[in-house]
Amino acid sequence: MRNLVFLLALLSSPVIAHEFWIEPFAYELEPGGKLQGELVNGQFFEGVKLPFRKESFHQFIQIRGDETAPVRAWPGSRPALDVDPIGTGLIVVAYQSGLSRVAYESFEEFASFAEHKDFPDIEKRHTELGYPMANFAEIYTRYAKTLVAVGDGAGSDRRVGLEAEIVALSNPYRDELNEGMRVQVFYGDEVRAKAQVEVFDKAPDGTVEITRYRTDAEGTVAIPVKPGHRYLVDSVVLRVPAPEIAQERSAAWETLWASLTFAVPD
Repeated sequence: MRNLVFLLALLSSPVIAHEFWIEPFAYELEPGGKLQGELVNGQFFEGVKLPFRKESFHQFIQIRGDETAPVRAWPGSRPALDVDPIGTGLIVVAYQSGLSRVAYESFEEFASFAEHKDFPDIEKRHTELGYPMANFAEIYTRYAKTLVAVGDGAGSDRRVGLEAEIVALSNPYRDELNEGMRVQVFYGDEVRAKAQVEVFDKAPDGTVEITRYRTDAEGTVAIPVKPGHRYLVDSVVLRVPAPEIAQERSAAWETLWASLTFAVPD
């Protein structure tokens, strides 16, 4: 019932700007433990947990170093992530959704979301492109990753080929994080310099603090972290879709949502 109420709240919200992330049941596992977690769509690090639906994604894999294995499950099963890890060390789980579409009745709905995600010039761009100020659409894709330590958690994250991707430059389960958890943000093959990164910090008591940072010229940023806390890092690309996709989907804009989740041990 709680998830239903939350879903109705999302659907009735005037601002459609919801994060998507992978939320493991446990970020640290003993060897032989099960790798389990939810696919979540929501806000403020709380949301609706989605089932495994093969038709809804293009890629769902786990990675350890150079090894890769698909995440498989029965259609409709939950949790969507419920597999044996491919080994011990740092396991990276990566997910790429299919293409979805959302319609806006007014420009204000879209502008509020775009400004929140650090695109303050959206009205100027929208007007220059000759787009209507009402009844237009956006298409979007989700690119989510999570870091789980199995056994000693040794290893590192790496690029996995997502079009929008956040790569952990620190291993939160092994490295000293006194100077922060370092991540690097990519769009295609290029780093995203001066890009906004939104961080959701969930304390052990469930309270969530939200802060925003900006990447440097190399697309990197050091995020202050605390032991015992869980983190969702989010960054969004907003672009004009390719002409053939724009025509096929009747869409004015396209967004690519990159997320990364991890925890910091006590």
